[in-house]
Amino acid sequence: MPLTPEEPQIPESAQGPRVTPAAGRTASTPRPVPGPRSAATPRPGHPGPARPAPPAQRPPVPTPAAVRPGPARPAPAAEPSAAQVQLIPAPADGALDAAEEAVDLLLDNGRAPGDILVLTTGEQHPWAAHELSFGEASYWAQHDAGDDVFFAGLPSVGRAAPRPVVVVAVNGAADAETGRLLAEARKRAGVLFVACGDAQTINAALGAGV
Repeated sequence: MPLTPEEPQIPESAQGPRVTPAAGRTASTPRPVPGPRSAATPRPGHPGPARPAPPAQRPPVPTPAAVRPGPARPAPAAEPSAAQVQLIPAPADGALDAAEEAVDLLLDNGRAPGDILVLTTGEQHPWAAHELSFGEASYWAQHDAGDDVFFAGLPSVGRAAPRPVVVVAVNGAADAETGRLLAEARKRAGVLFVACGDAQTINAALGAGV
């Protein structure tokens, strides 16, 4: 069924408990200088409490000779992605700002930076443009490291690895190719897919399968 515009908030089931913004924070927070995001959220890989060793596996119980196994059952079909879909209505020239606000909200609620992939259909995010100026090798090395929010153009979605959260800023004109790439981006999301932009444009691009 088509997406319907929703309030720009991330579903609780996807991010954990909501954190009340700190007093004094205003909506006109200055945008960060292009460069790696330095969030207070702990990076993946920090040592944590030791996990208990798994219990020893018991040897399989032999099947009695009098009981003959029945015909093998076919394996169940793979379930479709359980990622939730969130639409944040915004004009094309405000879609990138809406995507950044969604990322900030995710980080504030405890989502690890490396869990988030941000894609743009039009102009590149300033961070991506800045890092690409040093060459694609170092740019994609940061993607492969997977320890920070990664920004890329939607045409590069085929090279991007799946992440729990994929945020798309529809900040450019949408056509049939954009619709195909949006559907591909949706498959990259493991938990949450967020589309920021004109609701009618996004619904038309993704089709009735949303």
